[in-house]
Amino acid sequence: MEKILVTGCSGFIGMHLCRRLLDDGYDVYGIDNMNDHYDLSLKQGRLNLLSNHINFSFQKFDIASLKDVNEAFEKIKPNKVVNLAAQAGVRYSLVNPHVYIESNIVGFTNIIEACKNYQVNGLIYASSSSVYGGNKKTPFSVNDRVDSPISVYAATKKSNELIAHVYSHLFGLKTTGLRFFTVYGPWGRPDMAMYIFADKIISGEKIPVFNHGKMHRDFTYIDDIINGVVSSIKNNYECEVFNLGNSRSENLMDMIGYIEQELGQKAEVDFLGNQPGDVEKTFANIDRAKIKLGYLPKTSIKEGVPKFISWYKSYHRLS
Repeated sequence: MEKILVTGCSGFIGMHLCRRLLDDGYDVYGIDNMNDHYDLSLKQGRLNLLSNHINFSFQKFDIASLKDVNEAFEKIKPNKVVNLAAQAGVRYSLVNPHVYIESNIVGFTNIIEACKNYQVNGLIYASSSSVYGGNKKTPFSVNDRVDSPISVYAATKKSNELIAHVYSHLFGLKTTGLRFFTVYGPWGRPDMAMYIFADKIISGEKIPVFNHGKMHRDFTYIDDIINGVVSSIKNNYECEVFNLGNSRSENLMDMIGYIEQELGQKAEVDFLGNQPGDVEKTFANIDRAKIKLGYLPKTSIKEGVPKFISWYKSYHRLS
C-alpha cells in the first residue's frame, strides 16, 4: 500500500483524514508541531486516536524547519503528501501576520521543494475559500479571479496555489489544491464559530455575531470534506484546484438556532459590526469537483450540527 505523509496530522481535518487513510489500509506518517494556538489537550486527544494504529507513525516538528523536513522525507520516502499544516483563521492573521508567513509560505515551500527533490508522486494541499476575498459573484467558482485577498491568511493560501502551479509546470510535480469552505464537525477547532457559540451558550455569555447577523456561510461537514480529500489522493491530477464545500450558503442565525435546539438553551446574542477581513457570504460552486472527483456532499447543517453538539457534550462531559 502507498505511504502517505500527512502534515498537520493532529489538526481537525488532519486527524480525520489520517483515520480514514488508516481504515483504508494506507501506511500513514504524521507530522505536527503541536503548537499552542489553541488547547493542546484537544490536539493530543486527536493524536491519541491515531497513535495506537499499527500503520501510523508520528514525528513532532515544524515544517518551517527545512532541515527537519528534509530528514523526514529522506527517512519516510513517501509516495504522496497531504499538506494540511498551516496557521489557520482570518482574524488572528490581522494581529500576528508573521506566524502565517512562516507556516503557510515558508513551511509550504519547504514541503513542495522536498516533494520535488524526493520524487513524490503527488502533493495534495489545503487552500481556502478565503482566496475569493470580496468576490460578489456567487456561487464562487474555481474559474473566478482570486487576486484580491482581504486578509493575510487569504494571501498566503493564494500564494500556495501559485507556487504549486510553478512546481507542476516547471518540474512535473502533480499538485491538487483544495479550497475548503467552513469545515465543522466532531473534534473541530475551538476558535471556530460553532465551537465558540456552544461554549458561550453553555456558560451563559453573550455570543458575538458580526455584521449584525447578516452572514452566510457554506458550512461543510467533516466527513464530506474527507471524501473529497481521499478522492483527490486517488485521482492525483497533474495540476488542479477544487472547491470543497456543501454548495449551500446558510444563514448564520439558522446555524445558531440549531445549536440552541441541541443544547436546550437560548443564546444571548451581541450583534456587532463587520470585522476586518470578514466576508458577508461564502458559497461554493462544486461542479468541477463533482465531475473530476465524484465529490458529492451529503450532510446538511440540520444533520451536521447535532453530530457536532453530541461530540461536544461528550468531550466536555456535559451529559
